[in-house]
Amino acid sequence: MQLGLIGLGKMGGNMRDRMKAAGIDVVGFDTNPQISDVADLAELVEKLEAPRNIWVMVPAGKITDSVMAELQGLLAEGDLVIDGGNSKWSDDLGHAEQFAETGVHFMDCGVSGGVWGKENGYGLMCGGAAEDVERMMPVFDALRPEGPREEGFVHAGKVGAGHYAKMVHNGIEYGLMHAYAEGWELLEAKDIVTDVHGCFKAWTRGTVVRSWLLDLMVKALEETPHLEGISEYSTDSGEGRWTLEEAIANAVPMPVLAAALFSRFTSRQENSPQMQAVAALRGQFGGHDVMQFGQEPYRVAKEGQAEVSPAAEPKQDDGASRPGAAKSEH
Repeated sequence: MQLGLIGLGKMGGNMRDRMKAAGIDVVGFDTNPQISDVADLAELVEKLEAPRNIWVMVPAGKITDSVMAELQGLLAEGDLVIDGGNSKWSDDLGHAEQFAETGVHFMDCGVSGGVWGKENGYGLMCGGAAEDVERMMPVFDALRPEGPREEGFVHAGKVGAGHYAKMVHNGIEYGLMHAYAEGWELLEAKDIVTDVHGCFKAWTRGTVVRSWLLDLMVKALEETPHLEGISEYSTDSGEGRWTLEEAIANAVPMPVLAAALFSRFTSRQENSPQMQAVAALRGQFGGHDVMQFGQEPYRVAKEGQAEVSPAAEPKQDDGASRPGAAKSEH
């Protein structure tokens, strides 16, 4: 089987290698000429036999839209395009309508596995017509993990369903990671626990919390035992926000995801504006101390109550001027 693959970055490049190892004839295009098999999309289309199969693996949003628009002018009736990036599910509906105008088939596929997918295989969640899924099954079988197909692949439903399932998958991932992180900090904070890494490693077999994410947490602690030097600054790629938006639209309570996502927002703030407001309000209604920069640590903890997690470094501003809430333009 022949496949055109657009985007040969960390994921796309590894996927090309895995598919080639399975006997798929892959023609790859990337904006980096050193790793690309062809000079441009037009040459890619020329090298593929009709009806063509093309997998797009580029960043979601404007870049994906641009690739889809260019492909529409190059492909012919009966060709098939799969968006395997992290596009928002609702974008798939527009792309499907766009290609339908020229008789080109369209599918979406959520792909999970990260940089380990080349070795372990990728979890695949696709959306589209049943006949298109069957047509691309050799590719899906090449990419998915070994073992029963249903344990690494699902035809989730109509166009958009694959990315929708992947979106929810990533929302769950946010909560799982945060739960492990909370447990790690509490173990680090308690003086009677002397082998935190060992606790996590012991959980990897036989326990109800074992998972691949747990395995990766163990690996991270082996590389950096107390995570020293790692910044708390945590980004998000959008799927968590989209999942929460869908939860609100469908009246589905998702407090775990919300807490995990909002914690990432907090991680990027030098000094939380909302907590400045809380501190100010406590001073107003209760006469509590309202500390200014440079007065930290604020006070001696109450008996039997920790003021700051022993696993954390207490806030120390040393009188430096630091931003809180941005200056209002009003």
